[in-house]
Amino acid sequence: MLQTLIKRSMPMNETTQPLPPISHAAWWRAATIVCLLVMAIASATGVSMFEQFTAQIQHLQTKLKNTAQIKYIAVLLDGRQAPAMLVTLDPQDDALQIQRLNSVAEGRDDSMQLWALPANGKPRSLGVLESTGKTLRLAADDKTLTDVPQLAISVENKGGVAQSSGPSLPYLFTGAVVQKAL
Repeated sequence: MLQTLIKRSMPMNETTQPLPPISHAAWWRAATIVCLLVMAIASATGVSMFEQFTAQIQHLQTKLKNTAQIKYIAVLLDGRQAPAMLVTLDPQDDALQIQRLNSVAEGRDDSMQLWALPANGKPRSLGVLESTGKTLRLAADDKTLTDVPQLAISVENKGGVAQSSGPSLPYLFTGAVVQKAL
């Protein structure tokens, strides 16, 4: 009887079919694809950032290598204690750089000669300043100014004097040597 009632309540054309079971496989597939895309983008971003970081380090290393690394510095003063010459030593270039800070120039038959004045011993010639320009360079290595507390410049005959004879005239400029921390 119950079955008869149920059949009567249903329309005649429709037949009831059971619904298919709900499948989560499609959702898991979509979630997996999204996760793979996120991981690919994250990996590409990481590689790109690493390459940029490497390029930046190389740029800074090149810039540091090209920057002067002054190890010693001396300001030579004249008789009135006014700055006359600035002497710096860059061990990377193996050179003393000498900058004139005043307008004093040697005469036609004279030369200026740079001297290292060690605490013990005779003055040692570091070279003759042959250029009349504002800046000039003399060859020197890292040990040139080791244990040298002062530098001086004397005026000598054209071409300077020999290392063994020492300066023949009194010093025109003198100054203390300062070792700078790198």
